[in-house]
Amino acid sequence: MKQVAIITGASRGIGAAVAQRLAKDGFAVVINYAGNVAEADKVVAAITADGGTAIAIQADVAQSADVRKLFDQTIAQLGRVDVLVNNAGIMPPQLPHLSATDDDTFDRLVAVNLKGSFNAMREASTRLQQGGRIINFSSSLVGTLLPGYSAYVATKAGIEGMTTILAKELRGKNITVNAVAPGPTATALFLDGKTPEVVERLAKMAPLERLGTPEDIANAVSFLAGPDGGWINGQTLRANGGMV
Repeated sequence: MKQVAIITGASRGIGAAVAQRLAKDGFAVVINYAGNVAEADKVVAAITADGGTAIAIQADVAQSADVRKLFDQTIAQLGRVDVLVNNAGIMPPQLPHLSATDDDTFDRLVAVNLKGSFNAMREASTRLQQGGRIINFSSSLVGTLLPGYSAYVATKAGIEGMTTILAKELRGKNITVNAVAPGPTATALFLDGKTPEVVERLAKMAPLERLGTPEDIANAVSFLAGPDGGWINGQTLRANGGMV
């Protein structure tokens, strides 16, 4: 029986790249999506066309009942869960300073990014097979601490804290818990609304002088999910080309 990986928010961008990479690595993958079934089905079709195993399951990670259902349906269809990749997250197109951040923006960021990751970690902590992996998503903005990102960074810093604590709490289960913290990455979510000048400036921030690609981030996840990453635990890996 293949090992099984759930990737939240996997219908596009980094999540889709992670799903495709883990499928190539031999995992049966679950493409979780919140609303866009057509995009999720495209990822499933690409993986199956390449000889991999993939299914799509709808769940809003901000809702704990949905996350329970995601794990229930995965186990019912694929028999087990070995890896959770907590990729689902949002970043509003407008990023005002803290004093101008409205309640709805703050609450939505916390609900999806922080509570969503918490919901999935909580399920995974009791459902994963021995030797399993939990891989959360932070952001290198936790290191750069740029103005305008206060609420967003608060959610990601919380994820980093929970990552290390959960790794310690899972003593005896042989389950590792780590986080990946991407820098600027060339996805539609990142590029939307930015001028070419802004994109160029952000690309030059790293000494390697380019944006990351979704595949760069998927490579880091693949390492943490695979046998070579087994001794890494409770850590946040900043995948950002040396930006911070």
